[in-house]
Amino acid sequence: STMFLVGLSGGIASGKSTVVAVLRELGCAVIDADVIAREVVQPHFKAYRQIVRYFGTEILLENGEINREALGNIIFSHPEKRQLLNSITHPEIQKEMLKQILKYFVLGYRYVILDIPLLFETNRLTKFMKYTVLVYCDPLTQLSRLMKRNGLSQAEAEARITCQLPLDEKRKLASHVIDNSGDRESMRRQVLRLHARLEDSLDFLWARLVAGTVVAGLGGLVYLLLRHFMS
Repeated sequence: STMFLVGLSGGIASGKSTVVAVLRELGCAVIDADVIAREVVQPHFKAYRQIVRYFGTEILLENGEINREALGNIIFSHPEKRQLLNSITHPEIQKEMLKQILKYFVLGYRYVILDIPLLFETNRLTKFMKYTVLVYCDPLTQLSRLMKRNGLSQAEAEARITCQLPLDEKRKLASHVIDNSGDRESMRRQVLRLHARLEDSLDFLWARLVAGTVVAGLGGLVYLLLRHFMS
């Protein structure tokens, strides 16, 4: 059997979540790195207990969950504590990703999509992907969508966009691009074509997938993901 990984990324307000929704409608296996990063710090996880032990109960909300803003303020001002947090969450995130990949392999999926918002910023996992896909939209459309979606001024929206690697730069790094500058139907046709192409692919042996995923260091990815959803 063969199965391969597809890395999916985008930019703020580029419409990645809409593309993921279409992929899920098509029955694709999608692993959301943001969701995993949030899940492993929930109260019933091992990482949660370790975080509370080392960082104290003052980082907790009234309902017992971790106050991401409070924890974020600590780790961003103390690099050594950021490293500690990475050492706690890294194994749990990797374990959950591997578990989900294995599940889809057993179920016979041709490929698995790893939805990683900061895939190209870290550049740590791209070498283990058979293909990388960028959800793109032109800068003016991105700015307009962000302002409308979040109720931001132009200056506020531009500030958020400049915190990320420009989509035009990411476009050069991706093996496939979904141009989401137009309407939903145009985007959907592109996703359907990509899905058909991926389904026909016979590349990337499972053994290489396992070896690559185990060897890959996810420390930097964990930090950037945490910074992403804490901001």
